[in-house]
Amino acid sequence: MIGLNLRLTLLLGVLFGIVYMVVAMVMAYMGVQSFGLYIAMAFGVMLLQYLIGPKIVEWSMRVKYLKREDSPWLFEMVEDLARKAKISTPRIGVAQIGIPNAFAFGRGIKDGRICVTQGILNLLERNELKAVLGHEMSHLKNRDVLFITLLSVIPMILYRIFIHLTFYGGNRRRDSGGYAMLIGLAALVFYFITNLLVLYASRIREYFADKGSVSLGSKPSDMATALYKLVYGAARTPREELAHAEGLKAFFANDVSRARTDIKELSGLDLDKSGTIDPYELRALQEKRINLNFGDKLMELLSTHPNMLKRIKQLSTYSAGQQ
Repeated sequence: MIGLNLRLTLLLGVLFGIVYMVVAMVMAYMGVQSFGLYIAMAFGVMLLQYLIGPKIVEWSMRVKYLKREDSPWLFEMVEDLARKAKISTPRIGVAQIGIPNAFAFGRGIKDGRICVTQGILNLLERNELKAVLGHEMSHLKNRDVLFITLLSVIPMILYRIFIHLTFYGGNRRRDSGGYAMLIGLAALVFYFITNLLVLYASRIREYFADKGSVSLGSKPSDMATALYKLVYGAARTPREELAHAEGLKAFFANDVSRARTDIKELSGLDLDKSGTIDPYELRALQEKRINLNFGDKLMELLSTHPNMLKRIKQLSTYSAGQQ
């Protein structure tokens, strides 16, 4: 399997190639200086996001960082995972929101933060919570948060090109307004394409983080059970609270806005109705063929997270401690 960083690097190259192609068309129409201004503005926004992004997440999620004496067992769990991952121990926080989940963010490994919500602490057993924290630790180890930040700016650049050329291009050179419109529409098409590629990158990083959790010592069944419980927990969360976190759902371990749909797909996994997905039930899923209808495939294509049934089936192919 191609490594995550290699996949994301190749994807980054493809997206920048698309931008370069649009740039070549734009330069045939307008001066380099004008385009350079928009490029500078776009990367300025990215730099600003890089600098203040963690503060925005902290404010939006109402994060309160913990001291060791606040939760010794949680600190020990995170420190143990960090040792196994061979990275610095991240800051540990609790988000004062009811949605049961966890997330990782920061500017890099040395600036990593892992947070749990109040809701997840009241929902999962400790072995299940450790699996989720291993998933988040893997996001930090894989440096995929930074990759997603870099990738996300490319659709933004293309969208700004579309806006400028479609609505303002004709005012600059009236004799070539039609050419400007054509380039603007091309930029719009590439905006949708690159946005889909960014969503794809977001989905594959979830698969790698799930595998990372197993490689850090968690059982696949613990991670599967955690995801199963998170889906049900999110489905019971008031819609108003889910809407509050809509803009940051890509950080979560699962797509909380799809919880009610995921419940229908997962309803047949818990064969003994115990509220968990045990190894036997995982093996049973491994032998099944998953056939998604067109609506499910489209929903996944437009989602930041993989289809939950496919994701849990992928977990069923791993062995505890697998690298």
